[in-house]
Amino acid sequence: MASLAGMLQQRGFRVTGSDAASYPPMSDFLASLSICVSQPFSENNLQPHPDLVIVGNAISRGNVELEVVMDQRIPFQSMAQILYDEFLTGKERLVVAGTHGKTTTSSLLAWLFHHAGRAPSFLIGGIPENFGSSFALGVGDEFILEGDEYDTAFFDKGPKFLHYFPDAAILTSVEFDHADIYHSLEEVKIAFQRLVNLVPHRGRLIAWDGHPNVDECVGRAFCRVERYGFGKSSNWRITDVKYASDLTRWCVWHDGNAWADFEFPLAGEYNVLNATAAAALAANYGIGKAAIAAALKEFRSVKRRLEVIAEVYGVTIIDDFAHHPTAIAQTLRAVRTRYPGRRLWALLEPRSNTLRRRVFQRELALSLSGADQVVLADVFKSEAIPEPERLDPEAVVAQLNANGKPARLLADANAIAETIASELRPGDVVTILSNGGFGGIYEKLPAKLRSLHEVATTA
Repeated sequence: MASLAGMLQQRGFRVTGSDAASYPPMSDFLASLSICVSQPFSENNLQPHPDLVIVGNAISRGNVELEVVMDQRIPFQSMAQILYDEFLTGKERLVVAGTHGKTTTSSLLAWLFHHAGRAPSFLIGGIPENFGSSFALGVGDEFILEGDEYDTAFFDKGPKFLHYFPDAAILTSVEFDHADIYHSLEEVKIAFQRLVNLVPHRGRLIAWDGHPNVDECVGRAFCRVERYGFGKSSNWRITDVKYASDLTRWCVWHDGNAWADFEFPLAGEYNVLNATAAAALAANYGIGKAAIAAALKEFRSVKRRLEVIAEVYGVTIIDDFAHHPTAIAQTLRAVRTRYPGRRLWALLEPRSNTLRRRVFQRELALSLSGADQVVLADVFKSEAIPEPERLDPEAVVAQLNANGKPARLLADANAIAETIASELRPGDVVTILSNGGFGGIYEKLPAKLRSLHEVATTA
């Protein structure tokens, strides 16, 4: 929604917004564009009446502003529909979809096209550091989109990506997620199968070959399907991955022949997969392997993806958006490869609509076991989840402790910062895992560390 706001403003519309609580990086991004976001929701925010209201999928009936819009018949649309109507018509649409990795993969793809001089448009659900913006309206033929499987709006419960009608797509992974709108893995797979069915015969589908869920979703595609991964039969096969302290190197084979050697500053096997998927689709659009290799060397990641936000007296603090057990496990493994031999902390806020539920309770404990010390916060807005369905963080902590992994439950960001700051020592790496603001812990923990050091120095 923040990206769309910026795009509409660039097109000449006057744009304002409303939210319950806005937080970085998107709050800072909107402020940099001088787009006013009113907080909290209020009918006064609709004065004077706008010509059009774009309703995000977090808004449901009962929201005070939505009720005014409905009662007074102010025109409204979904984000996905206005995106198609205003920006996608006439463009070659490249959609990156999947349960994990779509923000980074979209960012990589946009950077490969940009670096090659193709001037793409893009819309991404994060802020690629190479661009400093989550969107661009380029003069090139291609529009690169992060395709979200989450629902579109209160009046359109289908996935947003079904509005985009891709000419080509990347499918990174398929797992159960968004437990508030999908009741089963089968429903999730149906959504991705419908996306695959929208790719025309002339198009391309680049799909990960590492999971049967993806196999099932692409099995009936009408377009050419090219698989990427570590398998010997992969069209785009990854080999010889090497992790260093500041970069990752790997080789790619294309249809059985050595094709290219790549390196970039990112850590983690999943980022090697993301980059290879982006390279495969870029190659299908005529971008040469030398240009791809040069672009990857300069790729700087995405805000809130393994982002080092502070180095405080020898303690490294990392912000990561991971909010699914698979993503959490991948993130912690990536941090291990980048900081071998150092004590690793995982601080988790159960915030997403899936993680707040107990659907992945056992898997969550397993994913967190990749850290040396684990701290859970209370479930975000726990009262909104019926108790029988709600994640039991005490049970997760108990499971970790029973398996010999030190873990504890602390109420919130304040309690975590106050408690663990004195336990941190030089060389520790703290990974903060949340898809939201986590009570400002990103500022509170470094501040507490600095204050403790100042007190010790004064003493």
